[in-house]
Amino acid sequence: MSKLQSAILDKAIADILAFSKGETVSINGEDKKGKKRNFTETIEIQITLKNYDPVRDKRFAGTFKLPAIPRPNLKCCVLGNAAHCEQAARIEVDNMSVEDLKKLNKNKKLVKKLAKRYDFFLASDSMIKQIPRLLGPGLTKAGKFPTLIGSGEDMQEKIDELKATIKFQMKKVMCLNVAVGNVNMDPQEIVVNTQLSANFLASLLKKQWQNIGQIFIKTTMGPSIQIYF
Repeated sequence: MSKLQSAILDKAIADILAFSKGETVSINGEDKKGKKRNFTETIEIQITLKNYDPVRDKRFAGTFKLPAIPRPNLKCCVLGNAAHCEQAARIEVDNMSVEDLKKLNKNKKLVKKLAKRYDFFLASDSMIKQIPRLLGPGLTKAGKFPTLIGSGEDMQEKIDELKATIKFQMKKVMCLNVAVGNVNMDPQEIVVNTQLSANFLASLLKKQWQNIGQIFIKTTMGPSIQIYF
């Protein structure tokens, strides 16, 4: 059960979308002139926790697949066997074979560069076991160890599933943020993604909504608007 009020959420989303189109919106009683950017802005929610001790309380982590893809432009690279590399090439997704990985020669700088170039990786079963030996711990350190893709799986479906998946992980900070959409999406899709993301986070917390202090929503370059108090 979401504690986010529909009227507040709908208005906040309408305002941030209007701002991203260059319109003037009133935020906290102050008129702000928007600006249209030459890239697709991501919409994210920023959540502050309360009554939570990151040192003493149990750390949590969880992933959840949203119904609408918040960031369609995420870049994927397939570390594949011959069949997977061929499949990736067909759907115009970058791919690397064992031979390509061997060329990196476990060079930390090159592995770091590879990790930086892509948002996530997929790997064939035969490849995933070899990655630590071929690349060292670089991808793991970057938090981008590949996701396994089975021989019978549809690659495009798998990529879309990962693009739609959000992750909450408690570290030492009391503030979490996650992408829930982009400015080209239908407002209703953003509403649903936001509600589901907040509900999912609450389900991971010991006291659920009682552990959530405030939630703000914003676009990449726009102002933050509070949607939970």
